[in-house]
Amino acid sequence: MLSIKGNYLYNNDKPFFWLSDTAWELFKLDIDDIKLYLKNRKSLGYNVIQTILILKYTDKIKTKEYWNYVSKAIDYAKSLDIYMALLPCWGSVIKDGYINKNNIDEYIKFLSSYFKQDNIIWVLGGDIRGDYNLELFNHIGKSLKELNKERLITFHPFGRTGSYLWFNNQDWLDFNMFQSGHRRDDQLTNKLDDLNDESTFGESSYKYVIKNFSYDIKKPCLDSEPSYEGVRQGLHFEGEPYWEAYHIRRYAYFSVFEGSCGHTYGNNAIIQFYNYDGNGNYGVRESWYEALHSPGGAQMQYLKELMESVDYTKGKATPKLILNQYDNTHRISCFSSLSFIFCYTFYGDEIQLDLKDYKNKKMSSYWMNPENNSKSYINTLTGFDSYRFKPTMKKELSNDWVLILIEEI
Repeated sequence: MLSIKGNYLYNNDKPFFWLSDTAWELFKLDIDDIKLYLKNRKSLGYNVIQTILILKYTDKIKTKEYWNYVSKAIDYAKSLDIYMALLPCWGSVIKDGYINKNNIDEYIKFLSSYFKQDNIIWVLGGDIRGDYNLELFNHIGKSLKELNKERLITFHPFGRTGSYLWFNNQDWLDFNMFQSGHRRDDQLTNKLDDLNDESTFGESSYKYVIKNFSYDIKKPCLDSEPSYEGVRQGLHFEGEPYWEAYHIRRYAYFSVFEGSCGHTYGNNAIIQFYNYDGNGNYGVRESWYEALHSPGGAQMQYLKELMESVDYTKGKATPKLILNQYDNTHRISCFSSLSFIFCYTFYGDEIQLDLKDYKNKKMSSYWMNPENNSKSYINTLTGFDSYRFKPTMKKELSNDWVLILIEEI
């Protein structure tokens, strides 16, 4: 069972690094395809799946057959040690008034009594601002927590916002989610974004983590919807280029090295389980079967493996160790403890590292290529106040690298 300790998640007293896939429309598949999908994600290191119980209000969801089918899928996920992060409904279902203060209690009681599995995390919201209906969301959260004390509850917010803006001081909210969203910085121009709003950070996903930990009440957080692999930049903007694997890596490493408790990946074809049926959205360019093997989706496991190779719960964001710090997409993210240092550069910038606190240690250094998890030994450092590291140039479109320093014991 998952629990919270400090800034991180734990599973039976063992640190739990959240690596989730976004499968919003999972429950439109037949059970065999759900099993295929879950088994694939398990093979790539995913341990959480985000999906929606009610995406649109239809007669189908009222049937016993539907809920039995959902329960069967949750059971199969449990057999793979995968948690299901379930949204009771998408935000638009509440906006359209189908679920409201008059029927919500009945639905909450049904969910709590029907689903007994211990691999469930409740996720309120669904691409909606919490202040759209604070009273209702707080009521749902408090009621679910009263009936499901052992289950974690969070809130999936609207793009470029975080649940901490509305619910950080609520006891029912166990950890925060933010949605860095699908827009480039130069696309933050319409009425949905206020560039003077300190909560809107666009591509600089690390800033959402900094914002999360700026509150007096500290709760774990993670990016629950960064840019999807294979979606148009801007999501709804026609003719724009696509977000690719190297962009996906940047969002992940930026937020995790800033201290988030994990990360959520998303792929345009998988979120809607598109299969060349003519109803694809956001410029979808492949079927979900093909997208299962997309490079960005496979590369997320390397970040999880890196974090789990150390006691990351002892680490913290340490930008002060970077002597040549940049801002925004050129930022060098740094996460460290007394025994390790991890740095990430998206553009392959030189890293000037302050090593005064490690001067009396022997620190083995490596370059890690986050595309393929290859690690190349550099040297062993001791007695240095500072050191400069410059990665080689890749031939690919991206030039992102992870610098690893590990204390020799």
